[in-house]
Amino acid sequence: MIASHLLAPATLSIGWMIYAAALIWAAWRAPWVELFSDTRRQHLLCGAMLSVFLLWLVRRDFDSGLSFHFIGLTAVTLLLDWPLAILAALAAQLGLTLTGHQHLAALGINGILLVLIPVMVTVICARLVERAQPRNLFVFIFFAGFFPAALAALACILASLGVLLFDGRFPMPPWLEDFAGYIWLVMFPEAFINGTAITALVVFYPDWMESFNQSRYLQAPWKEE
Repeated sequence: MIASHLLAPATLSIGWMIYAAALIWAAWRAPWVELFSDTRRQHLLCGAMLSVFLLWLVRRDFDSGLSFHFIGLTAVTLLLDWPLAILAALAAQLGLTLTGHQHLAALGINGILLVLIPVMVTVICARLVERAQPRNLFVFIFFAGFFPAALAALACILASLGVLLFDGRFPMPPWLEDFAGYIWLVMFPEAFINGTAITALVVFYPDWMESFNQSRYLQAPWKEE
C-alpha cells in the first residue's frame, strides 16, 4: 500500500478514475437479486469483507509511507466471483481509511494495485483452468488457488514499483537489485494463505464457492462394468 504523498496528483486522479470505473462495472455485474434472496450468500459476503479487513490490518507500516500486508483476494474471488470480490475489498479499504491506515486520496491507486490486479489474475487463471476442464481436484486447488495468489503478489509488487519509479517521488534504496530474492518470501506465504483457504472450502464447503464445479471434481470415479 502506498501513501498519497509518494504519488503525483495526476497519478492519484488517474487511479481514482480507473478504480471508480471498475467499481461501477462490478456493481453492474453483481448478482444483486441472488444476493438479496440468499441469506447464505449475504453471510459469505459480510464474512469476506471482515476477513479481508482483518487480514489487511496485519501489516507493516514503514516511515517512508509504504505498507506491506497480505492480499487474500484470490480466495475471496473464487468464493464470491469477481464483482462481489471487488466490492468486498472496497468495504475493507473504506474500513482502513476510517481507521487511519490508508489515505483517502490514494484509495484509487491502491485499489488498482491491491484489488483489481489480484482479482484479474485470479479470474484469468480460473478461466484457463475451467477451459482445460481437468477432473483432478488438486489441479484446481493449485492452478486456481496457490499459483494465482503467488502470481498476484508478484504482479502487485512489480506494479507498485513501476508506479513509484514513474512518479519519482520515492527514493529507491541502493539494494533494490537484491530485492528480487525477497519477492519469493512474499509470494509463498500469499500462496499458502489463499491455497489453504481454498483447500478448506473445497473439502468442507464446496457448495459455497461460485467458481468451483462440484459435478466435475467431486463426482464418483467411473468404473467399468
